[in-house]
Amino acid sequence: MTDFIVVVVLLLVLGAAILYIKREKRKGVKCIGCPAAGKCAGNCGGHADKG
Repeated sequence: MTDFIVVVVLLLVLGAAILYIKREKRKGVKCIGCPAAGKCAGNCGGHADKG
């Protein structure tokens, strides 16, 4: 029973994170974790694809 509760909680957290990311991407936010999110030009230094 405890395992079931843990799995459900993890699925809820994962689902909430995915929904948050999808909503932010729909708004046009380039860098979701960036403090300047909506205004970030993509060169704030926290990007994996620096190029």
